[in-house]
Amino acid sequence: MATAREIHRHMKSVGNIGKITKAMKMVAAARLRRAQERAAASRPYAIKIKEVLSNVVSDPSILAGLSAKKHPLLQHREVKKVGYLVLASDKGLAGAYSSNALKLAVAEISACDSEVVVITSGRKARDFFRRRGYNVLSSHMGYSDRPSYDNAVEIAQDAAKRFADQGFDELRIIFTLFKTALSQTPTCEKILPVEPPVKEKGKAEATFMFEPGEDETLEVLAPKYLETVVYAALVQSAASELGSRMTAMSSATDNAAKLVQNLELSYNKARQATITRELTEIVGGVEALKQAQQ
Repeated sequence: MATAREIHRHMKSVGNIGKITKAMKMVAAARLRRAQERAAASRPYAIKIKEVLSNVVSDPSILAGLSAKKHPLLQHREVKKVGYLVLASDKGLAGAYSSNALKLAVAEISACDSEVVVITSGRKARDFFRRRGYNVLSSHMGYSDRPSYDNAVEIAQDAAKRFADQGFDELRIIFTLFKTALSQTPTCEKILPVEPPVKEKGKAEATFMFEPGEDETLEVLAPKYLETVVYAALVQSAASELGSRMTAMSSATDNAAKLVQNLELSYNKARQATITRELTEIVGGVEALKQAQQ
C-alpha cells in the first residue's frame, strides 16, 4: 500500500496536470469561435466556385477550345494513379480528431483500385503514412490549428504542379467537416479534375459569358478554385481540431478532479492508519514500561 507521502505527491502531480488541461481547454475555446466563423464564411464561397467551374467544364464547346498545357487542371485523362491530400493536426491532445481522419484515409486508399500517392498536411498525417510505407510526395505542416490563405496557396500550387506533370491523374482531399464542438465528420471529396454537375430533370442549365475571354478567365479561375477548396478544407479542419481539443481537455480536467478526490480519500485513510499505528505503539510502550516497573 502506498504511503501518505507518496499519495500526497501523486495528488499534487494530478492537480498540476488538471491546471494545464484546464488552461488548454480555455485557450481552445477562445480560439474556436474565430475558427468557427472562418469555417462558416469560407464554405459557401468554395461551394459556389466549384459549382461555377463544374458548369463550365460540362460545356464541350468550351473545353474543346482550351489548351491542355495552359489549362491542365481542367483536363480529364485515364486514371492510373490517384493522389490523396490528407489533412490532420500538427500536435496531439485533440481527442480522436487526427485518428478519425487517418482511419477514413486508410479506408479510402484500401478501396482504391489504382496506384496511390499521398500529400499530407499536418505532422500527424506525415508521420502516420511514412511509418506505414506509403508513397508520400510532399508534406506541409506548422499551421494546422491556425491556417492562412497563404498555406492553402502553397498546398494548392504543389498539388496543381504535380497534377499537371502527371504525378497523379485524380486528386481527392480528406478533411474533417466541422459541425459543432462535439461533432466533426471526416470527409473525402474529389477535387481534381473538376467534374461536371449531375443533370437534374426539369432544371435549366447555367450558361456563362466570359469577359475578356474564356481562355484568360479560366486561366485564373481554375487555380483559384483549387486554392479556395483547399483553404475551406483547412479552416474546417482547424475548427474541428480546436473543438475536439476543447472537448478532450474538458474531459481530462474533469477526470483529474475526480482522481484528486479519490486520492484525497486514500490519503486520509493512510494518515488515519499511520496515526492509529503510532497511538497503538505509544500505548504498547506505556504498558511495557508499567510492567517493567512492577
